Amino acid sequence: MSFEIKDKELAGRIGKLVTKSGSIETPAFFPVVNPFRKKDEVPAEKIRDIGFTQIITNAYIIMQRLGEKGAELGVHKITQFNGIVMTDSGAYQLLMYGHGKVKIDPIDIVEYQKKLGSDIAVIADIPTRDDSTYSEAEKSVIETLRRARLVEPLIREDKRIWVLPIQGGIHYDLVRRSAEEGSKLSSFSMYAIGSPVTVLERYGFRKIVRMVATAKKVLPPDKPVHLFGGGHPMIIPLMVALGIDTFDSASYILYAREGRYMTESGTYRLSDLDYLPCECEVCSEYTPRELMELDPPERTRLLAIHNLHVIRKVLKETKEAIREGRLWELVERTSMAHPSIREAFMEMLRYIDWIEELDPRYKGKARGMFLYDTSSYYRPELIRHRLYLEKYYRLSGSDVILLPGDFADKPFRSSEIFRRALRKGLISDSSEVIVYLPFFNYLPLDIDQTYPYAQFEAPAIVPREITEKMVNALTGLVDRALTQGKKVRVVVCRELAWGEPSILRPVLQKEVEVIDLCKDASLHDVSK
Repeated sequence: MSFEIKDKELAGRIGKLVTKSGSIETPAFFPVVNPFRKKDEVPAEKIRDIGFTQIITNAYIIMQRLGEKGAELGVHKITQFNGIVMTDSGAYQLLMYGHGKVKIDPIDIVEYQKKLGSDIAVIADIPTRDDSTYSEAEKSVIETLRRARLVEPLIREDKRIWVLPIQGGIHYDLVRRSAEEGSKLSSFSMYAIGSPVTVLERYGFRKIVRMVATAKKVLPPDKPVHLFGGGHPMIIPLMVALGIDTFDSASYILYAREGRYMTESGTYRLSDLDYLPCECEVCSEYTPRELMELDPPERTRLLAIHNLHVIRKVLKETKEAIREGRLWELVERTSMAHPSIREAFMEMLRYIDWIEELDPRYKGKARGMFLYDTSSYYRPELIRHRLYLEKYYRLSGSDVILLPGDFADKPFRSSEIFRRALRKGLISDSSEVIVYLPFFNYLPLDIDQTYPYAQFEAPAIVPREITEKMVNALTGLVDRALTQGKKVRVVVCRELAWGEPSILRPVLQKEVEVIDLCKDASLHDVSK
């Protein structure tokens, strides 16, 4: 096995995961396939045609149904899938039905998956239910790690990828403990966030963010991480941004059986739709009414095909966002799809310092930034900008002039307000010109043409919280300048919301000279 990281953005990455049957470009989704349920399933060749070169199936179910005959046939022949096959050990059945009904021997299931010929295999972990007590969760962590150590001699020289699930559930200190101990077991080349299925089903996305971030901060960065049950397209960009490389779920078929239609921003009942907001092969041929009139098995199959197309589309969009340096914007935008996703996105901001450390400083294919609202303030690029100023920026001019920056007039050294300041003789060779504006707080004019200071778009109306942060930063800057005995002049401009004297009052109350360049003239009236 090898895992090569080809591109990065935030904590996410595009990678190449090599297995004994071929390679997968990550982020990747593994559709769950039950080889024994054919009535309303999507055929394996159809899954491949849609663009999924990998699936996941259940070794425990195969062993229960076929025994040694299944081992002789092999998992690729049983699933009839010409591609990469991942097998789970039956932990989902254990999670759903309990130890009383499901008995899985950790050694037997490892040996069986080896005989099946799986490309990626999962050991027999003990999943942590989301309603587990601390004591129960701790036992699942301890027992999973015990089993991992028990089977290590069996997998150490094996050529397939072996996955170690990280347990602990919503008890995050246990998740960290599980990840720390699991990281020491070198025979495992892939990890998984264990048993979040029930949390995901209840839209407990904020909890999943904490589980993933807690584990990812500890796990080796050069190994891929899987998310069990991550099957809704609207969570994929967020999870990728946190460093999840692969997903699996049966959601595409489970939703279809219930007549539920996936979109990037939510799930709808087919019976509630008048139009199908998609152009996939199914939605281009049928109307909601026509689908409703089909026999249930055929309707389920077609809905499942559509759902797979949506998941595939979101994965491609997420990869392109990584390539272009727009993953933050994609996550920010999709977080508005549902209050629970927005809540999860805001939870992600708790880990922004960790994400900023992983986010690449330079992108070969970077694009200009789009800034929207308060959450945009925490983009890694802006955090680095503010940290750089705080750590390295030193005032050097004998006098300081603060000019408001206009989002629509960049670069700032070519802006009308800067030219107007020149014409009025406000700027001399000894002047240190600093542009103040929301999101960035302020920036020296000397760097206004470097990325991203001239390569961004933002609304003219910004949340008050953002302007207050700017004013606080300016207040500190002015105090520093005055302490150093420098003359400070502040240009105000009522045509920019953040240039209003009332907004800047804490700054203007200092011993500064106030100049209103926009009092009598339109900022964009370049004839004056």
